[in-house]
Amino acid sequence: MKKIIAVIAAFLPIMMSAQYISKVWSPDNGDGTYTNPVINADYSDPDVCVGASGEDYYMTASSFHCTPGLPILHSNDLVNWEIINYAIGNLYEGNEELLEHFSSKPQHGNGVWAPSIRYHDGWYYIYWGDPDFGVMMVKTQDPAGEWTKPLCVIKGQGYIDTCPLWDEDGRCYLVNGWANSRSKFASVLTVREMSADGTRAIGQPVIVFDGNGTENRTCEGPKFYKHDGWYWIMCPAGGVPEGFQLAMRSKSPYGPYEHKIVLAQGKSKINGPHQGGWVHTKYGEDWFLHFQDKEAYGRVVHLNPVDWTSGWPVMGKKGEPVATYKKPIHNSQFTIKNPCESDEFNSPRLGLQWQWHGNYDEKLGTATAFGTYRIYNNKLSDGWKNFWEVPNMLLQKTPADEFTVITKVRFTSKAEGQMGGLIMMGLDYSALVVKRVGKEFQLVQLTCKDADKGKPQTETVLVTLKPTAVDKIDYKPGIHEDIYLRLRVTNAEAGAPHGGKPVVKFSYSLNGKKFTDCGQEFNMRQGKWIGAKFGYVSVETNAKADRGWLDVDWIHVEK
Repeated sequence: MKKIIAVIAAFLPIMMSAQYISKVWSPDNGDGTYTNPVINADYSDPDVCVGASGEDYYMTASSFHCTPGLPILHSNDLVNWEIINYAIGNLYEGNEELLEHFSSKPQHGNGVWAPSIRYHDGWYYIYWGDPDFGVMMVKTQDPAGEWTKPLCVIKGQGYIDTCPLWDEDGRCYLVNGWANSRSKFASVLTVREMSADGTRAIGQPVIVFDGNGTENRTCEGPKFYKHDGWYWIMCPAGGVPEGFQLAMRSKSPYGPYEHKIVLAQGKSKINGPHQGGWVHTKYGEDWFLHFQDKEAYGRVVHLNPVDWTSGWPVMGKKGEPVATYKKPIHNSQFTIKNPCESDEFNSPRLGLQWQWHGNYDEKLGTATAFGTYRIYNNKLSDGWKNFWEVPNMLLQKTPADEFTVITKVRFTSKAEGQMGGLIMMGLDYSALVVKRVGKEFQLVQLTCKDADKGKPQTETVLVTLKPTAVDKIDYKPGIHEDIYLRLRVTNAEAGAPHGGKPVVKFSYSLNGKKFTDCGQEFNMRQGKWIGAKFGYVSVETNAKADRGWLDVDWIHVEK
């Protein structure tokens, strides 16, 4: 039946997926309150704007080297969010020079840094700094539709964390931070004037804030606003895991700015509460969406109320983040919904929870008409040591502190040494894969510590498996292995300030009912500027062989 449904779906228009409710984390308590984080996944450096109707909120976040990039999330109440789109595909389509740069291999930690999203004069804009190439911008009139190709509005190195402000007189200003890794200075914010359409700089930058040598070091991620006749810049400072949120105000966009700390950890368990976006709702409420750095899990999204009665935007409860709070006022009762995690792979369009670990090419993988998604073996280069530069890992963010992933796959091999399976990827990684050896398969655990530093992976053979099917008629017959793979993330310190130390445990099954634990426990670790991600890897070392492939039937994320 699944295959019949998939074939029918292939001939239907692609429509928005049904509202998804997570089995592992949902912030809406169903009683008019919510529990933070509102998104327990790595949406780093979030920013938010109110849509044209006043009833819609749109969020985006850093996507770095992962594609598609610039996720677009939608909510009607700031608590229940779903992924509806991506603003860009590969980095950077439409610019052949930059496209070639990002297509050569995964550019870990590069690409899209700390975007801002704004609605102005009928258009939605997203600006971000690519630290190697400059300030980039895309726009659309429908966030769920097509966005323009990325436009470089300021060329150069070091620009990060950009945000525009359109003033009442139509003039446009841009604030940004600076990446020390490129410019060799940081902890300053600059403001310049842009053309009214926001497509080019027409003024020189002015340093409006300097956190060097003070508790406000690492000031970055600024957001620009106009409120009650004041120009406001809200930015984090003091470091990422241990920092705080600043608000600063001036009567001129060029300063000088006075500043105050408006959100800090205090006695709460929520460390480093900062970098995000403020929204004023049509119902007169003020809210701040920001991230918390949870190390291996990445930077998860929290929602805090904002109180302006003192003339300053004091966030949370008297400047400390809330764990549970009453939901924002909204027009009607909306259904509980969360970003997708599980996938039946029945659609001709890849689920929006998935991203590639580098620029996508159709030879990496594609949907099928058979209710599966096919990931072809990536050809590993000569001298390879680990999977750090493999682009065809199909991954998604971790959705909770503790969860279980079960997937049904068929691995097809055409040659010796081809392998594919389930991986938890970060600076360290571990994978449970099926590998062809002779006319049989081995179930193997592959683990690497410090993959980013070129350290070799270790290989542990767990069990030998007979093929479940063998081609009888083919030019180059393949052998096949049908298997269920399971990954469990547990955490004895899930309530710790940084999210505790998550442990990954693997198991497998040949019938989907009885699972056998296997391999060594693995300590999950974050990637380069991103949290650890789980999903699929499919590789081989023979440059001349026909590719093998991994057909993924389904994946379920549950308790």
